[in-house]
Amino acid sequence: MKQGVLLPYRVRLLLVNGHSCYCTRCAGERKRKSIRGCIVGPDIAVLSLVSVKQGDNDIPGLTDNVLPKRLGPKRATKIRSFFNLGKEDDVRKYVVRREVKSMKKEDAKPYTKAPKIPCLVTPLHLPPRRCLYSLKRRRIEHQKEQKAEFEALLYKRVAEKKAKVAAIKAAHKTPA
Repeated sequence: MKQGVLLPYRVRLLLVNGHSCYCTRCAGERKRKSIRGCIVGPDIAVLSLVSVKQGDNDIPGLTDNVLPKRLGPKRATKIRSFFNLGKEDDVRKYVVRREVKSMKKEDAKPYTKAPKIPCLVTPLHLPPRRCLYSLKRRRIEHQKEQKAEFEALLYKRVAEKKAKVAAIKAAHKTPA
């Protein structure tokens, strides 16, 4: 449905960049598309609406009962901000759990479900990470040492070559 098209059925409009219901692929592109008008007709089965403002009375089945949030936050930072936690608090203790009843058995006792916190840095994850960083540091230091040795060797060889060339030149200059 497009605002401004005052018809209860579909029409074919030539759309350009900036129009709603159309996104251009390249500059200056135009396309004729079939678009429904903004007037609600009898053929529409479902409308997706958002209530912007509430009036004096409640709408039965919509605003008369307040539903609680089904799920709590999943990310560690969002859990911290939700419960006003500090860095030293364990986030896993504050995960919002929900009670679930079994669909297969009616007499089964209810159990709880909680989300898995993604990318959580725990004391269990720290030693392998520390090991990797130390290996990387050692590798870098070893490479620096090898580079210094190689440069010293290169400098020595260049000096030897210069001395050899100088000796040959001196031998040519001396009169026989």
